[in-house]
Amino acid sequence: MTAATGNITDNAAVSGEAEVLFERRGGLGVITLNRPRAVNALTEGMVDLLLRQLTAWATDDDVAAVLVQGAGERGLCAGGDIVAIYRDMLHGGNRTAGFWQTEYRVNSLIARYPKPYVALMDGLVLGGGVGISAHGSVRVVTERTRMGMPETTIGFAPDVGGTFLLSRAPGQTGTHAALTGAHLDAGDALFLGLADHYVPSRRLPALVAALGNESPEAAVARYAEQPPASALSRQRDWIDACYAFGDAGDIVDRLRAWTGPGRADAAEAADTIEAKSPTSVKVTLASLRRAANLTLDEALAQEYRAGMRFLSGPDFREGIRAQVVDKDRNPQWKPATLAEVQPGQVDSFFTPLDGGELDLHPAADLGGQGADHA
Repeated sequence: MTAATGNITDNAAVSGEAEVLFERRGGLGVITLNRPRAVNALTEGMVDLLLRQLTAWATDDDVAAVLVQGAGERGLCAGGDIVAIYRDMLHGGNRTAGFWQTEYRVNSLIARYPKPYVALMDGLVLGGGVGISAHGSVRVVTERTRMGMPETTIGFAPDVGGTFLLSRAPGQTGTHAALTGAHLDAGDALFLGLADHYVPSRRLPALVAALGNESPEAAVARYAEQPPASALSRQRDWIDACYAFGDAGDIVDRLRAWTGPGRADAAEAADTIEAKSPTSVKVTLASLRRAANLTLDEALAQEYRAGMRFLSGPDFREGIRAQVVDKDRNPQWKPATLAEVQPGQVDSFFTPLDGGELDLHPAADLGGQGADHA
């Protein structure tokens, strides 16, 4: 094992303060995110260590597969450390840009990993937690899974390849999940294409033990069970009809006008969207529509451009303040309504950055081709 502040030698001593633990169990390389009090939220140091260790294991003949899991009982990962991002925004946002560069390299690498990459998506899996799990080749959810991309709630937009994944969900269900920031259970995650297998949480220790001695396919097949049904799959009629527009205002209008089955759910979705950052909602919708025709790396580059624009705008900072810092849950968005966000403002989030584009070459140079869940 090794601490997040140390080197990546497998047998290094582990500090009680370690934020990421790495070890080998037979042919299995095990990654444990180790910030349980913060639901294993990702820091700059953590993603740097993840990139380095995954790169090393990619060419290590003694490692046949990799597993990622979260310490504690609350979840795999609640996303990026947004309090750290908030503090950095107060000082210019330069460290956040570097954090995202490394984080997106990790996401890209996971999608192309040359060995099976097993993600235990137990408990909360939000934002950046989706990025380190849903791009993997063996994605396991449980009855405790609560997954989502809740970025519009904090004045941001889905990133870490979230727009790539959600744009490929059945019908308009991914659009609904992205705009509302809905928490998804195991059935929904499987339906949306964000996961592959359902294993009850009580069986995870046995699954992990088996992974050290046999292939992920064999181990998962032994412990997987029939998944629960997806609520989203039963709501396709109103979701597909109401979200099939290119303008967020039209979507909200259609949700409010819906009179068929699911009328109350459609009205609730409209209320939820209108409570989010109007700029975030419109940029998210545009990002999803564009991502449908992009590769993962292209979508990551697009998300990075938008993210850098959010860093310099008012809503991202205000959203974190209202939800996490002051916790008054009363953000003052600028602009305040969807109608006030002009098309040119949305387009500006996607224009190339002057000399500061996302650089994914360190991940691309690793070679192996893995699962790209398109």
